[in-house]
Amino acid sequence: MRVGVLTGGGDCPGLNAVIRAVVRKGVQVYGYEFIGFRDGWRGPLEGDTLPLDVQAVRGILPRGGTILGSSRTNPIKIEGGVERIKDNLAGLGVDALIAIGGEDTLGVARQLHDRGVNVVGVPKTIDNDLNATDYTFGFDTAVNIAMEAIDRLHTTAESHHRALICEVMGRHAGWIALHAGMASGANVILIPERPFDIEKVCGYVESRFKTRYAPIIVVAEGAHPADGQMATENQELDAFGHVRLGGIGERLAAEIEKRTGKEARTTVLGHIQRGGTPTAFDRVLATRFGLHAIDAVHDGDFGKMVGLKGTDIHRVDLSAATDELKTVPEERYTESEVFFG
Repeated sequence: MRVGVLTGGGDCPGLNAVIRAVVRKGVQVYGYEFIGFRDGWRGPLEGDTLPLDVQAVRGILPRGGTILGSSRTNPIKIEGGVERIKDNLAGLGVDALIAIGGEDTLGVARQLHDRGVNVVGVPKTIDNDLNATDYTFGFDTAVNIAMEAIDRLHTTAESHHRALICEVMGRHAGWIALHAGMASGANVILIPERPFDIEKVCGYVESRFKTRYAPIIVVAEGAHPADGQMATENQELDAFGHVRLGGIGERLAAEIEKRTGKEARTTVLGHIQRGGTPTAFDRVLATRFGLHAIDAVHDGDFGKMVGLKGTDIHRVDLSAATDELKTVPEERYTESEVFFG
């Protein structure tokens, strides 16, 4: 059997660990042959490949990013894109495809499976917003990077008596903001799931200053104020129809300065959260996902995604993973509010 592997969407720590595990077990246990597709769905769309064997995956476990490259190419939006992929897979003798990605990448995988392509999915996103898995690899690393940055912000905020805002990733789900904010002792956490009241935020800021400590605010990039409280911006869309986010931290700082008279500064972590070496948790989780993904291929159990439930890896339909995002429940956010102000 010849198996194709691709990584799509935003890169994150742990992708190489999945690739390594898939290839090592696939070659050594099942005797399969592998090819990698470059740059997400662009690879099978254009037939752009590179060889994947045991030698190719040696030493990549601790490396961030992906040796296959990635992109946000959406073949469903390209006329004849699905047929081109099917033709290229057939021409290359690819019997099955392992797609490693988040909501968008696995959404394409699901549609391809519905049209006759043998696909197995592996969940990857630093946002931890995929259903049917307790955690996605990349999330733990992103949270630790954000936590360390916020720890450093505490000291400079107190030295200058400023309100410091840390903007983290999180378009529709505030898991990174919630976990990093709680772990680092942030005074306010703002997430997309709960529109915030700017007056209430300013009240927390002023309350914190009264204790002779400077406030730290963690805000997810997709967080937004209650209607009409602050000016927002319309921005261009990507290939999957998502607005390119960014800027909520700066707008928040301006409002805090205007309403409280206190100096406010913003740090945007951006792609720093995606880069660098994965944590031990993410290396182990990614490796286990890879091992179970190639098992699913061997079993002919296509149209499935491997996911984490408790401490066990299980298989679920791709539809269960992509129909609805996993967002922060109200009760989880309420836990963090105890520490606001």
